[in-house]
Amino acid sequence: MTKGSLRVVIADDQRVVREGLAMLIGLFDDIEVVATAVDGLDALEQALLHRPDVVVMDLRMPRLDGVQATARIRSELPQTQVLVLTTYADDDALFPALRAGARGYLTKNASAEEIKQALTALARGQTHLAPEVQHRLVAATLDAQQAPKPEVSTAGLPDGLSPREAEVLALIAAGLSNTDIARQLVLSNATVKTHVNHIFAKIGARDRAQAVHYAYDHGVT
Repeated sequence: MTKGSLRVVIADDQRVVREGLAMLIGLFDDIEVVATAVDGLDALEQALLHRPDVVVMDLRMPRLDGVQATARIRSELPQTQVLVLTTYADDDALFPALRAGARGYLTKNASAEEIKQALTALARGQTHLAPEVQHRLVAATLDAQQAPKPEVSTAGLPDGLSPREAEVLALIAAGLSNTDIARQLVLSNATVKTHVNHIFAKIGARDRAQAVHYAYDHGVT
């Protein structure tokens, strides 16, 4: 990338946070802050005007909250990614943001290096989740697995996914590696790799980031 090739819009209703982030991110090599926004509606307007690579999005803002703004931006600008940067990592904030299309999620105690890594990852089409967010997703997945469930029919799953493939996809969405999935499901690494290849082929995903997005879009979590 050349200087300023990664373009960023920052949305936060708190002026000191917004201006502080703009100053911080402006110091990163190869990253340019092209606009700031004071709320979710302004974030949408700035994104449509500047078409950035990444929008850094607070969640709790007036007029249009961060979740709604994320959904609108991802719908109208599919090439623009959203990095949530918020105080909150609870379920009520986390899961709606991911379902709305956010590919990254950090809390406001993230370091400058973490923010830079997240911006770079999202611009490359990858996901980036704070460790505490990954842990919350894994915990939620485990809780869901331990709860009593009815029989899952193959016909009820999208794109012909089998119940086992849906289970593997949910664990991918929770941030688990193939090795972690193999350990949790008591399968060999080779078997998990086969499942992952079948999943990608069925849902048309090129990588794990697209698989995660698909999982949240279709409720396979």
